Amino acid sequence: MTEKLEKLRSLPTPCYVIDEERLRGNLEILRGVQERTGAKILLAQKAFSCYHLYPMIGEYLDGTACSGLYEARLGYEKMGRENHVFSAAYRESEIDEIISYCGHIIFNSFAQLDKYRDRVLAAGKKIGLRINPECSTQEGHEIYDPCSPASRLGITRRNFRSDDLRGVTGLHFHTLCEQNSDDLEKTLDAVEEKFGDVLPDMEWINFGGGHHITREDYDIPRLERCIKRMQERYGLEVWLEPGEAIALNAGYLVTEVLDLIENDMPIAILDTSAACHMPDVLEMPYRPPLIGSGENGEKRYSYRLGSQTCLAGDVIGEYSFDEPLNIGDKLVFGDMAIYSMVKNNTFNGMPLPAIMLLKADGTISQFRTFAYEDFRSRL
Repeated sequence: MTEKLEKLRSLPTPCYVIDEERLRGNLEILRGVQERTGAKILLAQKAFSCYHLYPMIGEYLDGTACSGLYEARLGYEKMGRENHVFSAAYRESEIDEIISYCGHIIFNSFAQLDKYRDRVLAAGKKIGLRINPECSTQEGHEIYDPCSPASRLGITRRNFRSDDLRGVTGLHFHTLCEQNSDDLEKTLDAVEEKFGDVLPDMEWINFGGGHHITREDYDIPRLERCIKRMQERYGLEVWLEPGEAIALNAGYLVTEVLDLIENDMPIAILDTSAACHMPDVLEMPYRPPLIGSGENGEKRYSYRLGSQTCLAGDVIGEYSFDEPLNIGDKLVFGDMAIYSMVKNNTFNGMPLPAIMLLKADGTISQFRTFAYEDFRSRL
């Protein structure tokens, strides 16, 4: 890791660096699940859509999952394998193009199904319905809980019309977020309890995303039992569409210390931003891993790490170090491939980080850099 860190710290900042070796390691784990169970796994592009790596991902997975027109087109053009789409609602002006890119079109309501069903069937594509099993398994993250009260995502049993399933061949649910397979098992209990009468008439089921399959403590044998349960009990083809699991712990964000100030505690001003470059730090919220650091107070020198922006709350977190920080030091945040590049922004005119690849042979290549024109063109 020391040699890798030296290479990362030599790069111009800020920059995202995708770790090819770690990405491939995740894909190997996912391929093992597919081979042992016959389930099919898609890349959920909402978490990671660095299309430069789609050819490699396509060597392992069955295709992409998308949330609308642009992701549908990206998956179709850059991976060219299976392409499934779900949206809470589709635009009339976009639906025909979406249908042309996708093999599975999943609807969030019977009104949308009724509106577009015949167009999907005429194109020879498959229709699915997203269901809401009303089984919350999360604590403290209602913003990511599709089963929370008054959720707009998925059809509840009381609103499900079993007599209006012409052309519908599958069901889809997505209820998890960074969770283990015990929560999937609980969710399947709820799916069977509420929709068990519908399952025998279906051909496929999609477990959605939120499965942290490549996390070290993830219970893969339990996941595989869940998959086989639906295959053997109902004869269903099983799909999963994790996003985080594909690129979990497979990326970095390299940043430089621009200034050091004091206000109740030492504060380091960095050339990266939680609000702009890692929005989930504020939205989730969470404290991103920083290589070589400890918790506040754990090591001898503690700092609050913040950004150049004018947003008072643009703080990444509080960390401690064995040695004092100096202006010009390079810091390397981990797990920065997922929900970073896909969500970043140019608030305050902050430059977008370059995107690079740390190859398995140790060399670094550059996919993309950004400049003033990228900021201006968004406005």
